[in-house]
Amino acid sequence: MASFQVVYPMSPVVPTAAIWRPHVTVACIVTDGARYLMVEEEAHGRLGYNQPAGHLEDHEQLLAAARRETLEETGRTVEPTHLVGVYQWHSTEHGEGVVRFCFAARAVSHDATRALDSGIHRALWLTREEIAALGTRLRSPLILASIDDWLAGSRLPLDTLHWWPEPTVSCG
Repeated sequence: MASFQVVYPMSPVVPTAAIWRPHVTVACIVTDGARYLMVEEEAHGRLGYNQPAGHLEDHEQLLAAARRETLEETGRTVEPTHLVGVYQWHSTEHGEGVVRFCFAARAVSHDATRALDSGIHRALWLTREEIAALGTRLRSPLILASIDDWLAGSRLPLDTLHWWPEPTVSCG
C-alpha cells in the first residue's frame, strides 16, 4: 500500500492589512402575504431602506446573526426557514466588498415595546412594487435581487450551511 505525504510550500508572510477581507453580512426576507419586512434607517448620513440585515459578529453562527439582526432592527423574533442565496457585491456606500447571506424567515413574535437599534427609524411592511419604487433610497441592489430570487423559488435547505464548533480548550 502506498503512503502519501502532503507537502505545502512555504508561503511568504503577508501583512494582515494586505489581505482582502469582505464585510460578511446577513439579511432576512420576512413576508406577510405579499408584503416584506423592511427597515427605514439612517446610514452614512442619509435615510435609506433595507431588509433586516447586519454584520456577522466574531464567533457567531450565520443563523444566529440573522435572528439577532432581525430582532434588534424590527423587534420581531424570526425563525430562518431557508437560505435564499449568497451575494457578493462591492458596496457603493463604503467602497468595500460585501458577502451577504440572505435567509427566508417566518415571523414568530413581535415585541412592539422593544427599542430598535440606533439609526433605525422604524420597521415597515412594503410590497415588492413599493420597494422597487424606493429606487436609490434602497441601501443596495441586493434587496430586490434577493426578493426576486425568493419569488423565483430559490430556497436552499439550511443544512447547506455548516458550523464547525470552537475547539475545546484543555487546561490539563
